[in-house]
Amino acid sequence: MSVYDYEVKDDKGELVSLKKYEGKVLLIVNSATECGFTPQYNELTSIYNEFKDDGFVILDFPCNQFGGQAPGTTAEIKETCRLKFLVEYPIFDKIEVNGDNEIPLYTYLKQEKGFEGFDEEHELTPIIKDIVSKIDPDYENNSDIKWNFTKFL
Repeated sequence: MSVYDYEVKDDKGELVSLKKYEGKVLLIVNSATECGFTPQYNELTSIYNEFKDDGFVILDFPCNQFGGQAPGTTAEIKETCRLKFLVEYPIFDKIEVNGDNEIPLYTYLKQEKGFEGFDEEHELTPIIKDIVSKIDPDYENNSDIKWNFTKFL
């Protein structure tokens, strides 16, 4: 099984097969519009614009599981991303990445590539580690997504 064998809901709630992206390099990210990491949209947009003609695609999945930092509807999130960050890559339906309602794509991604730690260079890392350890003291030993803007390449 591969990432291309999954179906996900697009921004209108319609099922889309990831087979349409077969042969492309995918960066899959769970995002949030009101997070300390939200400025990463600027970097993601820049990377996408630089490499989209070479078969690179970002698949953006808004997720409100971490501190309620992706409020609003998928349409509202998409509008914010387009206007504020000039996002042109696909934004899919808001999802859950952990727990009983996590989408199968994320179950697969977490099985294939578990948690490898936080970026120790980032200024928010101590804060995130503190928050995550209070929610899940054993966070380093499971594959759950820990926060917004976790990426799978």
